[in-house]
Amino acid sequence: MELTRIAGGPCSPGDDDCGNGDCPTVYATPDPGLLAVQGYDVVHPVPDGESVVLIPENVLKEAARARGWF
Repeated sequence: MELTRIAGGPCSPGDDDCGNGDCPTVYATPDPGLLAVQGYDVVHPVPDGESVVLIPENVLKEAARARGWF
C-alpha cells in the first residue's frame, strides 16, 4: 500500500518531542476514507492485525487541516 505523509514525520533538531528523530506520523492512503498512523505501541488488547498507537494531538490537527476538515 502506498502511503503519503500528511502530518508529522522526521523531526527537526531541537524540535524532537520523541527524542529519536522520527516522530509519529499520519499518512493518506489510496482509499480516501482511510488514514494510516505511525506511533508508539501501547499495551491494550486488540484483535489480531490491529494496533493502538499514541500520537501527539498537534499531529492529528495537522492531518485534519491537510485533509481540509477544518
